[in-house]
Amino acid sequence: MNHSDTNAKRFNGCCPDEAREYSTSVREHSGHNRHAGHSVATFRDKFWVSLGLTIPVVVWSSEVQHWLGYRAPTFPGSRFIPAILGTIILVYGGSVFIQGARRELSVGQPGMMTLISLAIVVAFSASLAATFGVFEVDVWWELATLIGVMLLGHWLEMKAVTQAQGALDALAALLPDSAERVTESGIDKVPPAQLRVADVVLVRPGSRVPADGIVLEGTVDVDESLITGESRPISKAPGPAVVGGTVAAGGSLRVRVTAVGEQTALSGIMRLVAAAQASGSRAQALADRAAALLFYIAVTAGTLTLAYWWLAGDKEHALVRTATVLVIACPHALGLAIPLVIAISTSLGARNGLLVKDRLALERARDLEVVIFDKTGTLTRGVPVLSGVATVTGIDEGELLELASAVEGDSEHPIAKAIVSGAGRRGVKLQQSANFKALPGRGASATVNGHSVAVGGPRMLADAKTAIPAELDKTVRIWESEGQTVLYVLRDRAVIGGLAVEDEIRPESAEAVKALHELGIRVAMITGDSQTVADSVAKRLGVDEVAAEVLPADKASAVKQFQAGGKRVAMVGDGVNDAPALATADVGIAIGAGADVAVESAGIVLVRSDPRDVVRAIELSRAAYQKTVQNLVWATVYNVIAIPAAAGMFIRWGVNLPMSVGAIAMNLSTIIVALNAQLLRRAKLGP
Repeated sequence: MNHSDTNAKRFNGCCPDEAREYSTSVREHSGHNRHAGHSVATFRDKFWVSLGLTIPVVVWSSEVQHWLGYRAPTFPGSRFIPAILGTIILVYGGSVFIQGARRELSVGQPGMMTLISLAIVVAFSASLAATFGVFEVDVWWELATLIGVMLLGHWLEMKAVTQAQGALDALAALLPDSAERVTESGIDKVPPAQLRVADVVLVRPGSRVPADGIVLEGTVDVDESLITGESRPISKAPGPAVVGGTVAAGGSLRVRVTAVGEQTALSGIMRLVAAAQASGSRAQALADRAAALLFYIAVTAGTLTLAYWWLAGDKEHALVRTATVLVIACPHALGLAIPLVIAISTSLGARNGLLVKDRLALERARDLEVVIFDKTGTLTRGVPVLSGVATVTGIDEGELLELASAVEGDSEHPIAKAIVSGAGRRGVKLQQSANFKALPGRGASATVNGHSVAVGGPRMLADAKTAIPAELDKTVRIWESEGQTVLYVLRDRAVIGGLAVEDEIRPESAEAVKALHELGIRVAMITGDSQTVADSVAKRLGVDEVAAEVLPADKASAVKQFQAGGKRVAMVGDGVNDAPALATADVGIAIGAGADVAVESAGIVLVRSDPRDVVRAIELSRAAYQKTVQNLVWATVYNVIAIPAAAGMFIRWGVNLPMSVGAIAMNLSTIIVALNAQLLRRAKLGP
């Protein structure tokens, strides 16, 4: 069974109703009902095949030969090459647009697909008539290039659309493949979907809790950072609740299941992500709206043109003029105006450490008013580091670190690793220890150089009935006021020093906050950590607002509060607990080194895990928007001028626009739009 199949079964076993609702809502949210039944690969394959067939159509076109002054090889039937291949291109490549037009018209909402279909059907009819001598000119080459350009545009567009299903797959992957259910006869391995409330499960060291429950036996530290956002492991003893998907470290647990399926916290996060990603965005597909308007303009102009020239007595001229109007109205440039800019901006973003996954995220980023950062793993590295050392009289710093690192050298606890690493950076060599003991929820102890040495927090002091020396008290209070974790080092039951450990702030974070302020954007921070820790980090970085001790559902709600009054808000995060908030925000930005689900839920990913890239994303958004507006203005102006010219309105002033010339002008318009989009590559982002 492959990974995606496994995830699908996990999800179906967990909350099948959400899976069905999510699938439907994402299709609606994506704005791609017009592409129903087609994939990115469909448009890609159709484009390349159509391009290959278009080349001989252009080469054997009589008009192209006349314009360029060459003669294509002739052989029996060669004059029918454009007609035969053009028909194949219409059936193979153009069918997706005709099907899309049928769906648009069935709901009474003509748009881009209807306008494209109108143009290719008219171009085909005119070319077929010309092949049999009804008209003097044929535009098989125009039909072929028109379909090719539109296939390219829709291929680029669909590539830019985020496939949000990956977010739910990543969430489902947090659950283990199997659970160990405790029965009277022993231990049975079963899928998590088969667990029931009141079942007892065994959670081994390093494995994930299969469902929400209450601890019956065991005392271990549980890493809940993926669910709660709390950076520190939480000590669990009999009585407290545990959440499905979290990881037990340093021991085993027996857990009585209290919630399964849709009632679990993880399923709740899934529902939040699905609902937020499926919710309609205020940003609409601007090109589609323009195409809908242009459709009515084209039909009206074509009808008036046919009626005027027919009544004027020139029936053949009336048909030619009408066909010219309808062909010229097809949005070559309009169809590429946005997809080209998105494709180029995606490439430009990648070169600057930005992965643009959502076609609308970039558009919305230009108007951001508030940027909310998750603390752990975003503004901070999400890894504890040794930040302070204090000793009692007679003990130097090196000696204290030698003893502490010797005790923690055999421990896998993140704080223990921070102490050992911090000692190493300060030039302290790791000493040997014996009789190591982990003290869950308190610390660790060992024998070092014949002395009993222990490292732990306030609970260890209470158990040892030892007070904090007065000379350490002031320093400890300062550490605690800054939200740092305080540990004490005891030798032979006497406190000889203290250590401070904290989640290290990224050196780039302060610069990112400052740059956002210079752009006139307010900066907020959300975290699952304590208020003291949050306030300390915010003060050092210059963050404007802080929300601390926030659970996953509250993060999404907090984002909505920031959005009150129509404010445009971005959320920057890295963990599973950030996924609902990322999906709820106007722009979700994920730290690339974070959890898969955060990356999948976001519209923009910071590949380099550098918060300064948020500023680059905003600058890229503004540059891309400028090019989009320029292209749309040009495409619109072209049609405003070309349609009346094609209808013959300017003939009295000596301006005549034959179908062939109109087709050339239409392709020139497309070239102008493409070249203007290419200028976006010259944009400079960030320092």
